[in-house]
Amino acid sequence: MTENNRNDFDDFFKDNKPQEQGTDENNQGTSSSNSDESTYYAYGPYRNSQGETGSKDQPIDVTPLSSQTHSSNNEQDAAPSPKPERTFGYSDGRGNTSSYTLTSGSGNSWTPPKKRSIMGYFSAFAAGVLLVGGMMWAADYNNWFTKGTVAATYGSSSQNTTGSNNSNVKQSSLDTSRPDISGIVDKSSKAVVLIENMVKTKQSQGNSTNPSYNEWFRQFLGDQTPDNSQQQPEEDSSNPGYQKQGMGTGFIFEDSGYILTNQHVIDGADQVLVTVEGYKNPFVAKVLGTSYELDLACLKIEGTDPFATLPLGNANDAKVGDWVVAIGNPYGFDHTVTVGVLSAKGRPISIQDQKGTRKYENLFQTDASINPGNSGGPLLNTHGEVIGINTAVSSQAQGIGFAIPTSTVNEVIDSLKNNVQIPIPYIGVTLGEIDKDWANELKLDSTDGALIGSVERKSPAFKAGIRPYDVVVDIDGQSIKNPTDLQTAVKSHKVGDKIQFGIIRDGEKVTLAVTIGDKNDSEQATK
Repeated sequence: MTENNRNDFDDFFKDNKPQEQGTDENNQGTSSSNSDESTYYAYGPYRNSQGETGSKDQPIDVTPLSSQTHSSNNEQDAAPSPKPERTFGYSDGRGNTSSYTLTSGSGNSWTPPKKRSIMGYFSAFAAGVLLVGGMMWAADYNNWFTKGTVAATYGSSSQNTTGSNNSNVKQSSLDTSRPDISGIVDKSSKAVVLIENMVKTKQSQGNSTNPSYNEWFRQFLGDQTPDNSQQQPEEDSSNPGYQKQGMGTGFIFEDSGYILTNQHVIDGADQVLVTVEGYKNPFVAKVLGTSYELDLACLKIEGTDPFATLPLGNANDAKVGDWVVAIGNPYGFDHTVTVGVLSAKGRPISIQDQKGTRKYENLFQTDASINPGNSGGPLLNTHGEVIGINTAVSSQAQGIGFAIPTSTVNEVIDSLKNNVQIPIPYIGVTLGEIDKDWANELKLDSTDGALIGSVERKSPAFKAGIRPYDVVVDIDGQSIKNPTDLQTAVKSHKVGDKIQFGIIRDGEKVTLAVTIGDKNDSEQATK
């Protein structure tokens, strides 16, 4: 066996030999000093053992990197050693040292743990899901986190229920988050009536119909399906000589038989039939006052007993987002109920027919379904009070219905009952928009205002001295931005009121006093 040329390690293990200080742990190889002392390099923290005997009390295992081991003194060569082991020294900083040897191959080898199978991981995952799910279910079932909230909710509901026993249904429906729809319907439905517009048979010969019921108008207002306008209506067998032209809804507001509905529901009728819940045969109604501009009509039926009624509520108290209930007779189906919210207030719309243009002002908008046949029916609040009369529905979109607020109805209800013409404020002018060209020609600083197009002779505007091409910029100090503002300002006044018009004429501002007139007087004068 070839002799090992390395220096013997015996000098390293000599007792009571001081170790060399200042060892560089990053240095590789041995020192070039001529001293007999040896320097030991090992993996792990360096421990200064100056003044101590470390090799005897705490021996350090060293394994040379050669394929043979070198024994001390007279020991014979051993058999070939296994694969070299790497020793790591460890010091805990208190003088205690230990060593750890990484081995490989056979003999004192470290066996890695067995890898988990896919089923093992899946089982662990499933167990976790079941555990978490079970805890969530238990928390929800036992109300671990919401005991206070639930108790408060139940307490509130109990208080509301107790209050309803001591008060009327109105307070109960307000206190709950969802109104008592069935209670409202039970209380109100008997006062809701079906109205049928009947015309004499001879008027429909030759496929002629009342001109006010042209197809577009009727589709928008919802009182006849398009199919009915394309075919000859049949004579009513129960009412010889008459045929049904259209139908709608109304409601009784006085127990003596006074009914409110839309004017377009009974327009052009030779006979109006009213079907009341609980009565076998329909009543023949008398048409009292009507208003084309407001689209309102009042009917009267006679009965031996008082009729069920609906109270008129205050529309000004209604708020956007409030629950509303619509009851009507769509397509002839009796007492259909729809529920929604008050979507908006103060909506203006215009509907043109062969008689003119109906300009609705200050309408309620709702998403409660208003279908053909609902026109004239009540729009109720959660108290069961009428806050609007269902009037129109957009044919271009769903969920957009309109109702006349009772604030408008209350102003004219006495005139309708007594068949008195309802005064219509007017000044007798036509209006136009102002564009940049008009602004330059009329020496205006902006396009705000309403341009006077023409003035009727002997009208209030004519008497006040208003001329064509005048520009109205304010009324009683309130600015006018466009023709709609002027119309709204005039209609907000009563017939006979005197108002101040601020006008730009030839680049200068003048003020004219105009007395509001009645359009009915003007129409009678032209006949």
